[in-house]
Amino acid sequence: MLYGTALSSRLLLGTAQYPSPAILAEAISAAGAEVITVSLRREGPGGGAFRELIRASGCRILPNTAGCHSVKESVTTAHMARELFGTNWIKLEVIGHADTLQPDVFGLVEAARILAADGFAVFPYTTEDLIAGERLLAAGCEVLMPWGAPIGSGQGLRNREGLRAMRAAFPGVPLVIDAGLGAPSQAAEAMEMGYDAVLLNTAVAKAADPVAMARAFALAVEAGRAAHLAGLMPPRDMARPSTPVFGMAELA
Repeated sequence: MLYGTALSSRLLLGTAQYPSPAILAEAISAAGAEVITVSLRREGPGGGAFRELIRASGCRILPNTAGCHSVKESVTTAHMARELFGTNWIKLEVIGHADTLQPDVFGLVEAARILAADGFAVFPYTTEDLIAGERLLAAGCEVLMPWGAPIGSGQGLRNREGLRAMRAAFPGVPLVIDAGLGAPSQAAEAMEMGYDAVLLNTAVAKAADPVAMARAFALAVEAGRAAHLAGLMPPRDMARPSTPVFGMAELA
């Protein structure tokens, strides 16, 4: 449940960098995605055709403020996106570091507060910092989207303990891993931790076969969620035989 909207798919998919519009449409279908992210910077010549493609997908559109480095730029882009796409949902990015694309959590909280007060449903791209998470919730966010690793890096979950701590700290808040996933196994791991969904783009768009990779991520997310609900066995320092030794024959 995201901002009162029930979704059956826990895989959110980005729409940039695909080889062709046709492959993008097939990947969205293969992923079973119900929410797709769109950057306002995709608009321009041919932008109308792109909007028609994503609307034809039947998915909920989640515009983002990708590439914005200040509160003013992010807020302005969000307002333009709401007017263009007709939705109050916004994936909020306020980038603080040009190389790592790490979020500026100070600017992020300020922008989130402004947009939430203006009626936006804010999906903040943040770090696994617990204080930042608390401030974002206080600013009006109902969802937190911590990064797994830098955008487009494919490094997976670099700070597993931090992400586990965030899950434990906010048990009733929808948490979505956003950015850095490069393999379906990494998405499954995030879901096994108890995260509610994952959002990714590059790992699918840049795959040799984006459609097959989208399907692979969909299966991984489903498997990870099922494993979390089933209850994973805790790790042990020592071996434990799967066959009990009690009652075994003793040979003289």
